[in-house]
Amino acid sequence: MISPPAAASPRTGGTPVFRHELYPYRGEAAFLQGAVTFIHDALDADETVLVAVGEDKRAVLRDAVGAGAGRERVTFMDTGALGRNPGRLIPAWKDWIAKSFGHGLPVRGISESPWATATPAERGELRYHEWLVNRTFIDSPAWWLLCPYDTAVVEETVLDSARRCHPYHLVEGVHGDNPHFADGPFPFDELTAPRDPEQSLVYGAGDLGEVRARVAACARRHGLTGPRLQEFLVAATEVAANSVRHGGGRGTLRAWVSDDALICQFDDSGHIRDPLVGRYRPTPQQIGGRGLWLVNQLCDLVQIRSTAERGTTVRLSTALS
Repeated sequence: MISPPAAASPRTGGTPVFRHELYPYRGEAAFLQGAVTFIHDALDADETVLVAVGEDKRAVLRDAVGAGAGRERVTFMDTGALGRNPGRLIPAWKDWIAKSFGHGLPVRGISESPWATATPAERGELRYHEWLVNRTFIDSPAWWLLCPYDTAVVEETVLDSARRCHPYHLVEGVHGDNPHFADGPFPFDELTAPRDPEQSLVYGAGDLGEVRARVAACARRHGLTGPRLQEFLVAATEVAANSVRHGGGRGTLRAWVSDDALICQFDDSGHIRDPLVGRYRPTPQQIGGRGLWLVNQLCDLVQIRSTAERGTTVRLSTALS
């Protein structure tokens, strides 16, 4: 588990800085009713709106919102362009929020994750993303994010997790406090076992070339070549180098293929304390600290598990096709 900062509760007893709101609905008609009302309320309040939903929802929502007054203040984010890695979502929201506040505009957002098409591993990271959103924006200027969940698509376990991550909810047209919200440590899913645990490499400071060679050999055996392989090798080398610099000087690499994806796992004795590591966009003036940001940009999925007692595991995945 990763614990929240000491005073990270999204409720502070007064006006919330950031309103993270769950919207359980069932079917397209209910989605449109809640989302369109939310957008129109924002436009009536002279606010700007960013909508991040799937391509099918974008089309119907554009038609439903229409071309009336204030329509130019509604922006639709192409979440497909971000790829499948949930680690890229928070930086995209931060960029847009900063731009909107820079123009002096109050902000609302709608964000629906691709639960229907996500793999089990991606679902776990989407759950973690929802938990991290509260930590990310606790000190931001006030804004409001509505998160729709289609109860006809998501399992009850997913909805239960969402209830624990959202301090507020929209139920039967009424916005209010969510009594199921729990501001505690995040309960990670256990990582699946490596497919070939006996095929491992213990590496140190002089072994990064061997790390790259092992990953490349596994990738080529399964048809991954060209620019995607080169990007994955950069990411793998960066994580291995982090083990050497910050994880006790050594680590263990395992590589295998599962569900049409190449997976590399790096284990070391270090401890990552910042739950938002890899989700800060580096500044031009920044010295260091770019590694896991770069890894998130190059991989289809990044899973990090880190405790003081067990050390750190970083698992990287990239699709073979």
